[in-house]
Amino acid sequence: AAPVATIDDLAPRARLEPGALQLLARADTLHGLAGHRRQQVWVAAGQQRRTGLLAAAPQTEDGLALPQAPEGQEILLDYVATGLTLRRHPLALLRARMAQRGWRDAEQLARLPDGARAWACGIVVMRQQPETAQGTIFVTLEDETGSVNVIVWRSVREQYRQALLASRLLAVAGQWQKTPEGVMHLVARRLLDVTPWLGRLGTASRDFH
Repeated sequence: AAPVATIDDLAPRARLEPGALQLLARADTLHGLAGHRRQQVWVAAGQQRRTGLLAAAPQTEDGLALPQAPEGQEILLDYVATGLTLRRHPLALLRARMAQRGWRDAEQLARLPDGARAWACGIVVMRQQPETAQGTIFVTLEDETGSVNVIVWRSVREQYRQALLASRLLAVAGQWQKTPEGVMHLVARRLLDVTPWLGRLGTASRDFH
């Protein structure tokens, strides 16, 4: 059989239901057949109008060339469809804003000497509270350069409880600790919830597993 060249060709040959085809298009998996995501969704939607005896009929309508979505919207749609993105990390789009405030990324923190004071900001990917930690919570933040491990002592936890437990994008001011063996973490002194910066981007964290 000849290789699949278009979505119009794929749908009948793979016997894909219109709903399944739409899901594939929204996840940006049909790029090689239709171009960018908006174009994929438009072409896939056309399959819903061609059912039964018309499913195998040739497509005679002129194609509509849609503009590609901005990068930020593409990343948002990636998260909606699959919970992740293969494009740039969302925080790469916010880096200039964070740099204006002096907030460092994971790579910059790793170069700091032990004892330095610093701000960091990242998407919360994990919160842990081991039974032996006596109320201490460990938070892992993720940005476009890597991850930052944050230690939140009980006193700080109680003062910034809402930001600590509810935020998806968390800024942390604290003291950088770095051992000769390469163990690095930020001991939190202040927490700031900046989740609104993510807009409609949905993220999830593994909490207390």
